Amino acid sequence: MSKPSEDALMPISQVCRATGLSARTVRYYEELGLLPGVRRRAAGRRVYGPDELERLRFITRLKALGLSLQEVAELNAVYAIEGSTKAMLERLDQLLCGHIEELDLRIKDLGALRDEIGAYRTHVGARLKKLRGGEG
Repeated sequence: MSKPSEDALMPISQVCRATGLSARTVRYYEELGLLPGVRRRAAGRRVYGPDELERLRFITRLKALGLSLQEVAELNAVYAIEGSTKAMLERLDQLLCGHIEELDLRIKDLGALRDEIGAYRTHVGARLKKLRGGEG
């Protein structure tokens, strides 16, 4: 990984526009160690290169897929320890498989809840019909 040129470095405001994340979120990810190696200019202001921008997009995508920040941190650790994209991707595959299984269970539970609500609506409708019949 080569060091980006000074021209390729972006302030946090530009990174936020590019990723849709708030500055607070970007700084929080850095504090958690999800965004290592953020450089600072002489005045102490953070600057981000293409690698950090890509990592933020990757984190955002993983979060959209339902992974927790803890799981994202675990993937970072696997990558750091193994030094391998293959090891990280294998662990990501395991995590995603687990999330699919959880989603399948939730979908099943939601289907049962929908059926229960439908049955209760039928019951309520029958009661209303009796009450309306008795009004006349």
